[in-house]
Amino acid sequence: MQLRYSFRLYPSTGQRSALARAFGCARVVYNDALRARKTARSEGMPFPKTGDLSKSLITEAKNTPERAWLSDVSAVVLQQSLRDLDTAYRNFLDGLAGKRPRMGAPRYKSRKDTRHSVRFTANARWSITTGGKLRLPKIGDVKVKWSRTLPSVPSTVTVVKDSACGYFASFVVETGPQEVLPEVVPELGIDLGLGHFAVLSDGTKVDSPRFLRRAEKRLKKAQRNLSRKEKGSSNRNKARLKVARAHAKVADARREFHHQLSTKLIRENHAVAVEDLAVKGLARTRLAKSVHDAGWSAFVNMLEYKAARYGRTFVKIGRFEPTSQVCSQCGVKDGPKPLHVRVWTCGACGAVLDRDINAAVNVAKAAGLAVTACGAQVRPGPVPAPRSEAGTHPTPQPLTAR
Repeated sequence: MQLRYSFRLYPSTGQRSALARAFGCARVVYNDALRARKTARSEGMPFPKTGDLSKSLITEAKNTPERAWLSDVSAVVLQQSLRDLDTAYRNFLDGLAGKRPRMGAPRYKSRKDTRHSVRFTANARWSITTGGKLRLPKIGDVKVKWSRTLPSVPSTVTVVKDSACGYFASFVVETGPQEVLPEVVPELGIDLGLGHFAVLSDGTKVDSPRFLRRAEKRLKKAQRNLSRKEKGSSNRNKARLKVARAHAKVADARREFHHQLSTKLIRENHAVAVEDLAVKGLARTRLAKSVHDAGWSAFVNMLEYKAARYGRTFVKIGRFEPTSQVCSQCGVKDGPKPLHVRVWTCGACGAVLDRDINAAVNVAKAAGLAVTACGAQVRPGPVPAPRSEAGTHPTPQPLTAR
């Protein structure tokens, strides 16, 4: 499977200017191609192909005074910008056809966006020097903070500048069967929640760190300072960076927690089962901030791709499975219970049950792990692409595979 590894970059002042030039040229080519396709559609003309756009908007445009500065950056960066537009159109049309969740039509990229990225393929002849620096065409040798070694030779590298003005190199690598972990016996069901982030079927309860709630006071102060600054001023840009860095610190802490917990569970258990939660629906309730702070979807995605990577079993059960209403001891359905009821006694067998632990055990049973699944709705989840770069809208900083 393909994984994406991200490392922090520390470009010099001149390299920052060269990267800004590459970001701007890629944005201009993207917008020119989108404008050409929208114009052709409005005039009833055939849909322009990528090859024709590349010839007119890159090759021929470099010979004009208006676009002569496109020659200052690598041609591969401009070509990949057109590929990103193709991906955006394909995702939009697949959403209309019901092949994937719906997303909006491609939009123009703004110069004021705070996140930028450019991609270099093997054709760009980028390389990693013997000194451990990343050599990029028409940019130079950029200093990299290597936190670990790459498992194989990467095929592409994407340079990302996030909202907090941090630079990152994101590599795509192939992992093989040597990643399979030794066999273990335990099988686990997980009940995700807000009071406790995760309750395991073996009785373990993992407290919710609540990173956003703990940083809320600092974030509010930074946001207030930003709102008082004059638009367009240098002080406002400085205040915006403080807000972005405060949010990046929260996101990094949450991601680190998810990685550590998901890796631990995958290494120690042969099979893991979770419930398919309706996160989008819960995010529209009064619990929205707590739901986003927990980050259930990111955690489940990590479990999913790590299970596929390390040869473990991962199962999602249906979200309508009554895990909180069924006694895990005798299997009698006792009906729904209010959320304030955390411990209840089964009317059939008299067992005293913890609500969350009982639900985790039922998740494991419904997945066919602890016992044979008794008609439960079970579906194995597809292996996701851990990270994706192409698109038309600003996306969060790419995660780091572990």
